[in-house]
Amino acid sequence: MSSPSLRPTLPTETIELILGHVSRTDLLPVLTTNSVIHKIAARVLYRTNLDVAAKHAILLVKTLAHNDLYAPFVRQIELDWTGNSLTGNFLRLLNRTLKRLKHLLHLSLEFASHDNQSSMAWVLGGCTFSLKTFMTSMRCEPLLARFLETQNSITEVCLRGFNPPMCAFPLSSHALPRLAHFRTVLSSPRITADFVRDRPIESVSMSLYPGDMATSLDALLLSSRPVKRLTVMSFDVGDPAELLSEIAVRVPGLEALHAVVLITQHSHELLVKTAPSLSQFKALKYLTFMAPGASTSLDDEKGIATLWHKACPTLRTIILPKGVVWGYTDGKWVSWQDVVNQDAS
Repeated sequence: MSSPSLRPTLPTETIELILGHVSRTDLLPVLTTNSVIHKIAARVLYRTNLDVAAKHAILLVKTLAHNDLYAPFVRQIELDWTGNSLTGNFLRLLNRTLKRLKHLLHLSLEFASHDNQSSMAWVLGGCTFSLKTFMTSMRCEPLLARFLETQNSITEVCLRGFNPPMCAFPLSSHALPRLAHFRTVLSSPRITADFVRDRPIESVSMSLYPGDMATSLDALLLSSRPVKRLTVMSFDVGDPAELLSEIAVRVPGLEALHAVVLITQHSHELLVKTAPSLSQFKALKYLTFMAPGASTSLDDEKGIATLWHKACPTLRTIILPKGVVWGYTDGKWVSWQDVVNQDAS
């Protein structure tokens, strides 16, 4: 009697597709099935590594640093150590691991604020992968610039770390030729300008601080393409009408605007008075305006949506401080909740 074959009857692609719907916890026992299934399951398990707890992230880095089978499978990895202090030995191990991930496409590295007081970009030294997206809390300093200058395929960069107001970023004008999406949380207007300048950026997310609003928004003019999507997190920069006017003057062709105002208390009356500033937008379809203190009812918000649409006829979707999604349908503004209730009845 011949011994049973270890090779499954289903095609490898089919098994991989099935395992792609299995949770990471349930996937672990599958690794022990046999050598053939192990390789397929490992490819699925290590391809995407998201929301990995700090303890497990350390084990993951150690495994990838020493295992020749798993490292080539990794396409996306997010490592978050914002609540941990890392030793020099571990950072050197991390560098060794990253150098082995030759097919990596998406990388996110978050470090604790005290670790970021010094240069952390050296952990990227010697890496040969070609990223599409890069997110980090690292400071913008020369070593990070040198790394980014090797990444010609990146389309999205997100900077979550703090960069001093006077900090300049020595990024070559030839770096990041495909950068289309730029997001920053705590960077200065100067850093934002360094990334946007002469690059085909169509989507920007930035923070606005008192005294820096105009300078920060001026960076939008430096893109080699018209900016179509903008997210601003405003820290008490004043009248919302002034904020929207300053944006419209620079990017009148904006299609989507998301504004989050974190400090200033806005009233219903202020939202009403904001309408005229929207008339400067020529193509705005999606508008989100979130602010504390704007105690409005649903009827109030419907009235605001109607008023804003009158000022800016291209608007099709609006989200106001209550978080309700308003859509323009059949010549009138209706809330998403109304649509759901109608479908349920």
